[in-house]
Amino acid sequence: MRPPLFAALSCLIAVALGSPALPGEQPPQAPAVSFDAWLADLRAEALSQGISQRTVDAALGSVERLPIVVERDRTQAEATLDLNLYLRRRLTPRVIRTARAEARKNRAELARVTARYGVPASIVVAIWGLESNFGRFQGVRPTIPALATLAYDGRREELFRKELLAALRILDSGEIGPDALAGSWAGAMGQVQFMPSSYLAYAADGDGDGRRDIWRSLPDVFASIANYLKAHGWVPGTRWGREVRLVDAVAARAAAEVPLRLASPCRALRDMSEPRPLSAWRSMGVTQRSGAQLPRSELPASLVRVDARAFLVYANYEALLAYNCANTYALSVAMLADKIGSVW
Repeated sequence: MRPPLFAALSCLIAVALGSPALPGEQPPQAPAVSFDAWLADLRAEALSQGISQRTVDAALGSVERLPIVVERDRTQAEATLDLNLYLRRRLTPRVIRTARAEARKNRAELARVTARYGVPASIVVAIWGLESNFGRFQGVRPTIPALATLAYDGRREELFRKELLAALRILDSGEIGPDALAGSWAGAMGQVQFMPSSYLAYAADGDGDGRRDIWRSLPDVFASIANYLKAHGWVPGTRWGREVRLVDAVAARAAAEVPLRLASPCRALRDMSEPRPLSAWRSMGVTQRSGAQLPRSELPASLVRVDARAFLVYANYEALLAYNCANTYALSVAMLADKIGSVW
């Protein structure tokens, strides 16, 4: 039986990287050139970008397409779970117990990460848990062949070609060897499930050994998650948001007075309102979930409605969406972190 968080990982990759062709869309076209010809062109591009001949030969010399990767890419299930069911499947009692135990076990290292990056330990542990089941399920697909297969396949060639070149730069740096460079079928790597470009930009050396090992070093794993969130706007000392009560009349007023962020490239952000101060939402009649009034505060908050539930969310929630642009994902991280925080 597939572990539940491994299934969650597959779902999140699908959300992040897109879904298969929908009815009425054109199916993926067969590549115009052979894989060998395509690979020769890629080798030339890699060399032109300064990647060494030694790395190119070692990584691409015997690389072959992986049919299972093409199959997985073309048969992704669309995310259809409603929020309550999604949370029940992801935030099981076992997951919550494990998250709390891991937070206690790694208290000292997590405290160092929080002091350096300003991201709470509970958030770091929640992302770690939901991305890789606390490091237990990182994926076993070799990254270079997986990305080469997806780039050649053509449905999202530009995206995966960029990630393949980034993976070659990782190898060229000498931080990680080819055998260790592995992860999901879609190229997400290690306990943090970074794509190669994210690794280059945000992976951090938490243990000070000169390497950024998101596969085996917990200090590197924790520091990399926190560094990513800090770089995407995490505000220390501020919560992610809160669930609120939104009666029909108030919902109608909010929809009329506060527009959605329709220009955003992120679907989850398009489903959120523009930010308004908490005091403005209070004046409209939005209350806390308990029915109590919202605080009198000028802290900017956006309204997001997911199925039958409503939330006012702050800048830190948007940092979570940068990790994976899905409201179900961000809310699952936030709520798991709240559960961890109760014992932290």
